[in-house]
Amino acid sequence: MEIANPDKVSSTAKRRGLTQCGTLGSGNHFLEIQKVDKIHDPKAAKTFGITKKDQVTVMIHCGSRGFGHQICSDYLRIMEHAVHKYNITLPDRELACAPGTTKEAEDYYQAMACAVNYAFANRQSITHWVRESFEQVFTTPADKFGLGLVYDVAHNIAKVEEHKVDGKQRKVWTHRKGATRSFGPGRQEVPADYRAVGQPVLIPGSMGTGSWVLLGTSKAMEVSFGSTAHGAGRMMSRSAAKRNFWGGEVKKTLEKRGMVVRAASQVVLAEEADPAYKDVDRVADVSNKVGIATHVARLTPLAVVKG
Repeated sequence: MEIANPDKVSSTAKRRGLTQCGTLGSGNHFLEIQKVDKIHDPKAAKTFGITKKDQVTVMIHCGSRGFGHQICSDYLRIMEHAVHKYNITLPDRELACAPGTTKEAEDYYQAMACAVNYAFANRQSITHWVRESFEQVFTTPADKFGLGLVYDVAHNIAKVEEHKVDGKQRKVWTHRKGATRSFGPGRQEVPADYRAVGQPVLIPGSMGTGSWVLLGTSKAMEVSFGSTAHGAGRMMSRSAAKRNFWGGEVKKTLEKRGMVVRAASQVVLAEEADPAYKDVDRVADVSNKVGIATHVARLTPLAVVKG
C-alpha cells in the first residue's frame, strides 16, 4: 500500500517487528503442504494454476506479527480519545473510531498500511524459504515445481473502495476483519490474469480437516461489499481447547491420518485441535450457496507447521 508512512508508527512497534519478519507467530497461523482433494470448477481452477487432483500446494497463514499488534494498540488509545472529541456514541467501546477525514483517521490509515506491507513481506519471506526447502529436498530448481504465487491477501485490512450504495457508486471505507475480499470478474483491483473469472478466495480450515479455494463473484459485490468469510472460525476459545485437549494426543491423531506435524509447543496443538473450529466444508458451502464466493477446489493437509 503506497500510502504507508513509517513516521506514523511508534518506535515500540518498530522494535517489536524488527526480529519477527519471516516468522509464523502463534495462534491459528500455520504453514501447510497440501494436496488437491477435489476440483469443483475446472475453468477457474486452471486459471489459478490448479490442474489436477492430488496436485501439491502450499498455504501460508500469518500476518504482521507484533508490529501490527502494537500499531493497533497504539491507535486504539488514540481512537478512544477521538470518540469523546467528536461526540461519537458507540454501542461497544471496542468499536472506537474517528471520522475518516480527521487527522486521527489519516494517521491510523498510514500506519495500518505499514502493517499491511509488513504482513506481505513476512509471507513473501516464508514463501522464499519454502521454495529453497523444496530445492534442497528434491535437488531441483524451485521454478521446476510450479511453486508460483496464486494469491496473497490480508484478512485484517481497511481500504478505500468503490461500491454501489443506495443505487450509486460511492467511495467507502471497507474494513475486513475476520473476512476476506471476494471481488468478482471485471474489477480493476483483481490481477489481470484472474480478471475475466474473478479473484481467488482462500478459506483455511483447521489443521486436521482441509482448506478451500473459492471464486469471487458479482453477487458478492452486490450483497456483501465484495466479501466472504476468511476461514472456519473458532467454536471453542483457546483456553477451553487447552482444557479439553492434550497436544500430544492431537499430534498422534493427525499422524495416524498421514499428516506430519511440527509445532513450537504441545499447547499450540491443543489450542488448534479440530473440534475447536467450525466445519470448514460447511462454511465454504454457505458461501457457495449464498453466491458470495463459489467452490473451486478443496485442499487437504499433508504436513503442518505451527509457530
